[in-house]
Amino acid sequence: MSRMDEIKNLTAELEGDLDKFYNKGNKAAGTRARKQLQDLKKLSQEIRLEIQDIKNKD
Repeated sequence: MSRMDEIKNLTAELEGDLDKFYNKGNKAAGTRARKQLQDLKKLSQEIRLEIQDIKNKD
C-alpha cells in the first residue's frame, strides 16, 4: 500500500468518527478519532523522515 493510500484510509475513518462524535454525541467515536489522529501524526512523521532521507541521498 502506498503512503498516500494509507493517509486516505486514515482520514476516511477519521471523518466518519468525527461526524459521529460531533453530530451524534457518540463518545466512543471521539476516542477512536483521537487514536486515528495520533496514528496520522505518527504516519506523517514517518513520511517526513523518508522524504528527508531521500533528499539527503542525492
